Amino acid sequence: MSKDVICTVKGAIGHVLLNRPKALNALTLGMVEVIAPALDAWAADPAIKAVVIRGAGDRAFCAGGDVRAVWDAGWERKRGEGTGALTAAFFGGEYRLNRQIKRFPKPYVALMDGITMGGGVGLSVHGSHRVVTEKTMLAMPETGIGLFPDVGGTYFLPRVPGKLGLYLGLTGARVHAADLLYTGIGTHHVLSASLDAIEAALADGQDVDAVLAAYAAPVGESPLAALRDAIDVAFEAEDVEGIVAGLISQGTAWADKVAETILSMSPTSLKVTFEQLRRGAALEFDDCMRLEFRMTQAVMDGNDFFEGIRAVLVDKDRSPKWNPAKLADVSAADVACYFAVPAGGDLVF
Repeated sequence: MSKDVICTVKGAIGHVLLNRPKALNALTLGMVEVIAPALDAWAADPAIKAVVIRGAGDRAFCAGGDVRAVWDAGWERKRGEGTGALTAAFFGGEYRLNRQIKRFPKPYVALMDGITMGGGVGLSVHGSHRVVTEKTMLAMPETGIGLFPDVGGTYFLPRVPGKLGLYLGLTGARVHAADLLYTGIGTHHVLSASLDAIEAALADGQDVDAVLAAYAAPVGESPLAALRDAIDVAFEAEDVEGIVAGLISQGTAWADKVAETILSMSPTSLKVTFEQLRRGAALEFDDCMRLEFRMTQAVMDGNDFFEGIRAVLVDKDRSPKWNPAKLADVSAADVACYFAVPAGGDLVF
C-alpha cells in the first residue's frame, strides 16, 4: 500500500506523494491509513517545519475518493453477502484525516496541480496553504453520483462569498485558478513548472509564505466574479425548486444551462445537499464532519449512489435512473432521514 502513497522526510518538510497516477491519484482507505500517522509524527517532530502534499503524474492532484470500492462493499451488503464495513471505515477514516489536516499545527502546503475533486479537495482545502496552478481544475461533482459534497464541504462551501458555495455544491461546476482565489478556496497561484523549485526551497527550510510570494504568478479575472450577482439572486431561493425557477426566469443562456445541469442531478442529492449546506453555515468543523458521516451511512441505505456510480463508473452509460426521479417527489421526511444518527453511532474522533 505504501506504493500508492509515499510519505518521506525531505530536509525540513514532511512530504506526501499521492502515487496512483493512472487512477488520477484517487484516495483509498489504505492511503488514508498511511497519511494519518505520518502527519501525527511530523506534527510532533520539531525538525519538520511544514508538510507538502502533491500528486504523481502530470494530470491530477487527486481526482477523488475511491468510491467504486465503497460501491462494491455497499452492494455486497445489499445482497446479504457481507457487512459493508468498508462503507463506514472509508468515510470515517477520510473524515478523521480531513479533521487532522484542518487542525495541523504547522504549515500544510497542498500543491493542487491538475484535477482536484471530491476527496482531493478534502486533502487540500482544509490546509493552511492551498496552492493552485494554471492546470488546476476543481469540482465537487457529488450530486451527479447520488452523493453530496462531503470531505468538509458542509463547512467550507457555506463560507465562500455569497451563494457561490451552494452553486458549486449543487451543480458540480468546474472552476480554475482565478475562481479559486476569488472564492478563497485557493490561497496562492504559481506556475506548474515552478512546483519542484518551491518544494526544494521548502525542504531547505525557507519560510513558506516567502517562498510562495517569490513564485507568485498573475492569475487573471475570475469568471465567477462576473456571474456573482446572477448566482446570488437565483441561489437565494428557499428550496431547490425555487433556484431552478429563478434561473429560468433570468432568461440567459448561462442560467438556462445551469438549470438544465441541476435538473440532471439526483433529486434526492440536491435536496439533501441544500439542507446540508444550510445547516453547515452554523456548525463548527467537527460537527460538520459528524453530520457528513451520518449522511454517508444514509446514502448507503438508499438508491441513488448505487445508480449514480453504475451510470458513471461501471456501465458508463451516463444515464442514471434516479428514484425519486423528480424534485417534487422528494419529501421533507426523505431528506430528514439523512441527518439521523446511524445505527452504528456517530463518527468518533
